Amino acid sequence: MMMQDDKWPDQPGLPSRLIRAIRGAVQCRNDSLDIAAQVTTLYDELLSRNNLAEADIVSLIFSVTPDIDALNPAAALRKAGRAGELALFVVQEAVFQGGLERTIRALIHGYMDEKALVRHIYRNGAEVLRPDRISPAESGKAVR
Repeated sequence: MMMQDDKWPDQPGLPSRLIRAIRGAVQCRNDSLDIAAQVTTLYDELLSRNNLAEADIVSLIFSVTPDIDALNPAAALRKAGRAGELALFVVQEAVFQGGLERTIRALIHGYMDEKALVRHIYRNGAEVLRPDRISPAESGKAVR
């Protein structure tokens, strides 16, 4: 039996909802204004493309490469007036040879209709991380 939240009772005819994982990533300069702009745009696009309301989000985890230290992405999101009541967490990404620099990744866990298509968003140069999941129409333009 599937677990249901209180907004979607287990009744015939109503869509079932599951917790889904939605990923995104963006490259940015190590500059507080660019970090704020890129994180906010990524977040807004993740919600918009997945028809997700903040009330449906369980948690949001950011990872940042070690060269991003001018601004915490969670603080940037809150300062922009978003994610006010969400559980946010930020970790530093492990360093790997050939890893993509200047990158902020996001992992949202949220309730979605079980038949909904999850749309992962990679923007501004981060498209190279998962080219198999991106169509040109769904990604942001790369700006270096």
